[in-house]
Amino acid sequence: MTKFLKSGELTSKWFEIDAKNAVVGRLASIIAMIVRGKNKTTYTPNMDDGDFVIVKNIEQVKFTGKKFKDKKYYKHTNHPGGIKEMTPEKLLEKNKPGESLKLAVKRMLPGGVLGRKQLTKLKIYTGEDHPHGAQNPKVLDLGKLNSKNLIRN
Repeated sequence: MTKFLKSGELTSKWFEIDAKNAVVGRLASIIAMIVRGKNKTTYTPNMDDGDFVIVKNIEQVKFTGKKFKDKKYYKHTNHPGGIKEMTPEKLLEKNKPGESLKLAVKRMLPGGVLGRKQLTKLKIYTGEDHPHGAQNPKVLDLGKLNSKNLIRN
């Protein structure tokens, strides 16, 4: 018999990831898995059982191939001819380095209320410092999970 958790029985942990030289897509898939709660044995698809993820040094994240200049993100203003496109290079110039990672994670989560709630568990910061030291986050080393998660120079 399958045991389903009730909302009062849910517990959340905190994880800290250093995005220095990390590949965006691989980093996003790891974050999406943790934020959804798929890394737990108590995973329930219709509940927010995920953990919090802190990503630091987001300005040093890497794209493979020519994606940094050629990848395009589209949005529409809901007006005729209102399609806008943005590249990761332009996002970095506009001082929004975490936006490309946030979009990648958002597109890996379910659409609707549950996905939006789970996305709030992702905290992205530039530099080493973040205000979540009191939560005692567990440090995840991406290089130890898989050597392809980091770009070697």
